[in-house]
Amino acid sequence: QVQLVESGGGLVQDGGSLRLSCAASGTILRINTMGWYRQAPGKQRELVAAITSGGSTNYADSVKGRFTISRDNAKSTVYLQMNSLKPEDTAVYYCNANLIARWIATSDYWGQGTQVTVSS
Repeated sequence: QVQLVESGGGLVQDGGSLRLSCAASGTILRINTMGWYRQAPGKQRELVAAITSGGSTNYADSVKGRFTISRDNAKSTVYLQMNSLKPEDTAVYYCNANLIARWIATSDYWGQGTQVTVSS
């Protein structure tokens, strides 16, 4: 069984910073791409940032230059450093991992979500 456990969300003022973490655990053989998505009320879930096993990254245009994604392969953990936060960044942030687990073909897994609220 595979689990993704997120931490680091909360309430911050406009211009502030937060760091999200997501640790994968279970009978994991290989983790491919890891990423962060977010969903604001009344909106569709959207990709925020992703990072491959080799360290290549891509970002949504709205967060480029403000957010940084990184990963620690030894800890099966992905991070999202969020700086210069804006009220429009308010959303539930979800961790995603594309991975191979024992006895299971390559699949996508999701964390439970963590709330990020930016006050103006």
